[in-house]
Amino acid sequence: MNATSTALDEIPLKTIRGEDTSLGDYAGKVLLIVNVASKCGLTPQYEGLEALYRRFKDDGLVVLGFPANDFAGQEPGSNEEIESFCTTNFGVDFPMFEKLVATGPDKHPLYAALTEAQPKARNDGAFRERLKGFNMTPNEAPELLWNFEKFLVGRDGTVLARFAPDTKPDDADLVAAIEAALSGSGATG
Repeated sequence: MNATSTALDEIPLKTIRGEDTSLGDYAGKVLLIVNVASKCGLTPQYEGLEALYRRFKDDGLVVLGFPANDFAGQEPGSNEEIESFCTTNFGVDFPMFEKLVATGPDKHPLYAALTEAQPKARNDGAFRERLKGFNMTPNEAPELLWNFEKFLVGRDGTVLARFAPDTKPDDADLVAAIEAALSGSGATG
């Protein structure tokens, strides 16, 4: 999967403060890429994501937050407002990026590459049914289902796994996949 690795590393990105960057800046790290939103029922996951980042950052994990307003207008703020919200309310210290589009025909190339590499999230059935219960029509795979979907990327840039939005940052399956990626034994699915 070296082609995917190179492609992911070379996709132009901007930090939440507008600075040019790419995933290449995190070469050799294990990445947990999350589409985030400030006004979502899952927003409290910021706290768990920060705890996960602090727990494993010295081992090589970097959590990367990508704000997106793709679902029910739950990320309406500017990049400055998002950064302030995350820092003030959740003490977020992990890298945050500028707001992007994560679904549909105008999705950012990063999310096009991630969803192509991992077309379906683990255990998304329960959350899919919850959305239907709210009279919402969930996106079909490979599109993101909702805010806070998580992609685990190995040290070599391979997309190892994708986790459903309601997978909490301290979920045993997610933590085991991170630990496997950090130890070099990888994870799949």
